[in-house]
Amino acid sequence: MPSHIFTRVGYWSESIASNAEAARVARESKDFHDQLHAMDYQVYAYLQLGQDQKARALIDEATAVAGFTETFLPGPYALAVSPARYVVERGDWKAASELQVRPSPLPQVQAITYFGRALGAARSGNPDAAKADIAKLAELRDKLRDAKDAYWSEQVDIQRQVAEAWVLYAEGKRDDAMLTMSKAADAEDKTEKHPVTPGVPKPARELYGDMLLDSGKPAEALAAYEATLQKEPNRLGATVGAAKAAEKAGDDAKAQAYYKKVVAIAGDADASRTEVSEARAYLTRKS
Repeated sequence: MPSHIFTRVGYWSESIASNAEAARVARESKDFHDQLHAMDYQVYAYLQLGQDQKARALIDEATAVAGFTETFLPGPYALAVSPARYVVERGDWKAASELQVRPSPLPQVQAITYFGRALGAARSGNPDAAKADIAKLAELRDKLRDAKDAYWSEQVDIQRQVAEAWVLYAEGKRDDAMLTMSKAADAEDKTEKHPVTPGVPKPARELYGDMLLDSGKPAEALAAYEATLQKEPNRLGATVGAAKAAEKAGDDAKAQAYYKKVVAIAGDADASRTEVSEARAYLTRKS
């Protein structure tokens, strides 16, 4: 699918158009796995453009798709990951903590929801609730290891590490949190993206940047965001993070460049995406 290439280079509008056609053809041929797969790629791209209402509409539409096999990965994965990426990409941590786990015989499908729940709970001030979901991630990781599924067991373990890092951070154990988050980002950077997904709900390296920025380390945060963008071009969250980090680090040239990039990527974002209006306000002040 050309959309996979568009996704890897951050051509979001082209990805949406390609996947819309792919989803239509799949629906008409009753290939519901491919339909859901293409819809998840569209959701991912719409979120990078800040067009959340269109992403939400696709997620709602996907829930009505039926007639696929629960033991084949693409369809169930798309139905689990799209709602998770919707709340995580937008930083709606309370909603993330309340995600409902969709029944599935596939551990990696269930894991993506437990990850969203754990991350959401940790980041919305309820680390104790996150610990139960982290324990579930460890259980699902072990099931995948027992099944000799090295790729997905590693992915689920990275999710566990990321969630654990944010629990430590919420508990005030910042040094331990930073070390755990850094190790998770290093592990994720060494793995390839699976073709079933356009990307994780939020890259570990980008989440590490969020932690560094919140800790008052903007220069280090900027490096983390820029590393994310090297691997994931035109990601809106990483671009916004880089702009804010550069501004706080006193690097006006980079801050302006990244804020301009935010507007270029998401100039038609929904009004609720305040990061875009904030980017415009910064550029106006500097003009």
